[in-house]
Amino acid sequence: MKLNLPKLLFLLALALPGALAQDLPGWRLTWADEFNLPLGSPVDRSKWNVETGGWGNGNSELQYYTESTLNAVHDGRNLAITALEQRLPGLRCWYGPCRYTSARLNTRGKFEQRYGRFEARIKLPRGQGLWPAFWLLGNNIGTVSWPLCGEIDVMENIGREPRTVHGTIHGPGYSGGAGIGKPYTLPADFADAFHVFALEWEPEELRWYVDGVLYQTRTPADLPEGARWVFDRPFFLILNLAVGGAWPGMPDATTRFPQRMLVDYVRVYERLDGR
Repeated sequence: MKLNLPKLLFLLALALPGALAQDLPGWRLTWADEFNLPLGSPVDRSKWNVETGGWGNGNSELQYYTESTLNAVHDGRNLAITALEQRLPGLRCWYGPCRYTSARLNTRGKFEQRYGRFEARIKLPRGQGLWPAFWLLGNNIGTVSWPLCGEIDVMENIGREPRTVHGTIHGPGYSGGAGIGKPYTLPADFADAFHVFALEWEPEELRWYVDGVLYQTRTPADLPEGARWVFDRPFFLILNLAVGGAWPGMPDATTRFPQRMLVDYVRVYERLDGR
């Protein structure tokens, strides 16, 4: 049986969870976090910034992002990003006293790359109102703001769709609810097992994979007439687990806390042919 490269990468990832990152045929490893620090270790600050605050992120999210190891910690094999139903004295969110805490990490100013393969092996949480994501933002966000900087969502999931993830791009004229993307659905819940989510990004082409399966390709031809393709500069990485918001909705009586997003690794590659 002949396997294409993404499918082969997926099978290797399942066979060797937590194996050390290395170059792949046609690709050179440029950055990785294997999350293999000792049990209880905090986030590696040489690789990640840990965001804090309860501002809602423009989406009416309910969580307060903290620096606590209760919300982001190495569990001995993975990074565990944990959403808690938790009221901490003095923490205020946009809606009043915060009701939930979680974590959001980014590599802004520490690692940014234009083009390449961006992948993560993740086990998603479950429950109404949960919103885990692995995504990228343009490194010029500080000067041009969003959505002019561009956003690439490698993977988003909302709890009411336990078997579906979404890959989406946002830019000027195609942001928010008008973002351009496609869902990918499995016959089983994503929270039941680890899955490999990957983006391959080349000049004027983006390709999304789940477990080695290519399910979406986007090019400038997919943009609204007159819209600008903004995926031609370095982007940084983001991992987060949000609670609530306009898209996923509120947690309800069926939602059980704590919920964890487990990340086995994040790896980034560049093509050896320079594309």
